[in-house]
Amino acid sequence: PGSGHVRCVKMADALPEELDVVILGTGLQEAIIAAACSRIGQRVLHVDRKNYYGGNWASFSFSGLLSWIEECRGQTSGNADVSWKDKILEGEDAIQLGQMDRSIENLETFCYTRTVAVEDVETGALENKQTNVNSNTTIENAALRNQDEKSQTCKVESIDEAAPSLENIEDQDSPLSTKEEVSSEKNQIEDSPCSSNITSSTNSEITLTIKDIADNIASTEVEAGNINQTTDVSAPEVKKEAKEMTYSQIVKDGRKFNIDLTSKFLYSRGSLVDLLIKSNVSRYAEFKNITRILTFQGGKVEQVPCSRADVFASKQLTMVEKRMLMKFLTFCLEYEQHPDEYIDFKDSGFSDYLKTKKLTANLQHFILHSIAMASETAPTTEGLKATQHFLQCLGRYGNTPFLFPLYGVGEIPQCFCRMSAVFGGTYCLRHSVQCLVVDRETARCKAVIDNNGYRISCEHFVVNHNYLPEKHTKNVQYRYISRGVLITDSSVLKSNSEQISILTVPAVEKDQPSVRIIELCPSSNTCPQGTYLVHLTCLSNGTAKEDLEPVVSSLFTQYSENEETDCHECEVEEKPRVLWALYFNVRDTSAVDRNTYEGLPNNVFVCCGPDAALGFEQSVKQAEDIFHQLCPGEEFCPAAPNPEDIIYDGDGAQPENAGFGDPTEPEVAEVKENENSKSDPIDGNDEMVKALDINEMDRESKMSNPDMQTLKCNNATEMLKNAE
Repeated sequence: PGSGHVRCVKMADALPEELDVVILGTGLQEAIIAAACSRIGQRVLHVDRKNYYGGNWASFSFSGLLSWIEECRGQTSGNADVSWKDKILEGEDAIQLGQMDRSIENLETFCYTRTVAVEDVETGALENKQTNVNSNTTIENAALRNQDEKSQTCKVESIDEAAPSLENIEDQDSPLSTKEEVSSEKNQIEDSPCSSNITSSTNSEITLTIKDIADNIASTEVEAGNINQTTDVSAPEVKKEAKEMTYSQIVKDGRKFNIDLTSKFLYSRGSLVDLLIKSNVSRYAEFKNITRILTFQGGKVEQVPCSRADVFASKQLTMVEKRMLMKFLTFCLEYEQHPDEYIDFKDSGFSDYLKTKKLTANLQHFILHSIAMASETAPTTEGLKATQHFLQCLGRYGNTPFLFPLYGVGEIPQCFCRMSAVFGGTYCLRHSVQCLVVDRETARCKAVIDNNGYRISCEHFVVNHNYLPEKHTKNVQYRYISRGVLITDSSVLKSNSEQISILTVPAVEKDQPSVRIIELCPSSNTCPQGTYLVHLTCLSNGTAKEDLEPVVSSLFTQYSENEETDCHECEVEEKPRVLWALYFNVRDTSAVDRNTYEGLPNNVFVCCGPDAALGFEQSVKQAEDIFHQLCPGEEFCPAAPNPEDIIYDGDGAQPENAGFGDPTEPEVAEVKENENSKSDPIDGNDEMVKALDINEMDRESKMSNPDMQTLKCNNATEMLKNAE
């Protein structure tokens, strides 16, 4: 993750012999811990047996996702490459780690669209934002996967490719330009080299890539120096054309997909946003406002009013309902100050409590499923707290409480990996740890032995749960999350502009879970024009398909090529059509207590995978707790200096690309937070958050006062100030 300054090793003998922390797995918690430790000067080795970053937090192109599916299905319990037993000395024991990832189950894929033969299938699986340590192996594997994809397509008539659109051309001087090399490259220039990898080999290669991109997009008449020029926000949503999207077109546009294994949003006043701002990691990412919160009631999808302006402008509510809703939401903002209002219902369900507040059934549905986003059985205090948190997040960066990282959730772990690499962290993909070396006298882990038989001494070891052998997890009771990923041809609620939406579908039956749906549009840089990417998430009762199929059938049209004619004739109401679907169950270890693991040394720390919640609060809390156990008394992720604030030794001249990317010009504009919740709603593409950032000057006072934090918007042209 970086440009030239990333230390990425290919051979075991290049690894250091002594380290402070060895981290196995590149999920979000592991990445945050790596960044926090490197930032305070700890020597960190961060490895992953996969050839991509993120683990179960990763994002893939379409071909990368197909390769991931085959990888999950084809796992074998092969023996380690090199024997490690001769590395164990007298007075030492070994704990062998697992070699298989059993966190994914019940993988099922379905193609509902017409298939057509395509010759120019996307080359390079797992390329999008994923870097293989061994480039030769990557090329060979990509070629093999390419052949497999071609053999899976059926020959039918071909269609014309939809015209690509230019999106988000990033300023070459931006420090982020060495990370993604931006969506214009992804969305428009298929022949240019893929430069969205988290690492880069040399500065000259990066410069060449940027130059090539600039030459290719010269015809777009974008002025040099513009920051992230985006598509016209007033452009209407792409209408469904007569020519349908075929499977071959999906494969051909595969690099324009960024498909998350974990689907989440950032609360604008959540712990992850605060951490991104505090640590200055936000400079490595871009974010987009979530523009719509939807609800499913009476068989129809409707938009939920959130702010005061939305409530009073809504045509779904009567005037009496509007007043009732505003009165209740005002109470929720400061419910702790009025305990007499809810203390009698503390042990009751939130849904039962809402019935006592003289709210209409319509309002109860809105509050429970679209504002609190709580289950039917959630306790009253939990529902009130969730409603309060929702309301507190309104208006900070838009008219909803949520932000989404451009290019997908998989960007977030990579941002923290980049920060760790900047401060000296060593990264090695497709590399693993075979066993832990435990001192019998102290019962502490003193070293690790990697898959090449190389012994590395360390003070602490952090590992993702999925690497632990069954011997140490036999008493663990797992929960599972049902996940669905759909590629559709239109939105669940038509709009004049592209929208990122969230929808909670209540449980159909009493024992069934509610289903959270996140719908991503092309402007989120996760799917090509003419398609939408839909993520479904719920707690598992059965297989993912069994849990999610009823909701998919209610909101979408599913039919294969053979059923196409009949379904067109019998369909009364037009629904979005599912083109391709993936279902899988993923293990949820977020509730596993550390004491449940048997026989682990006390300096071995276990990170869980993604949980079922919408936000990142649990992951950030676990990372911070582990860090404070590793480094007691140290500050968690202190702010990194800006490049212009670094003082160099010698004659004061700044060396070229000294670890923080190219020098950047001052930003065009800084837009302060929109604290006025009465402001007009923000349209779907009206605002794109480029970075959550704070000035170095007066940093401490700003961190103590969140209202002083600033937000950079890439289409801003003027300074908007907060009302005093």
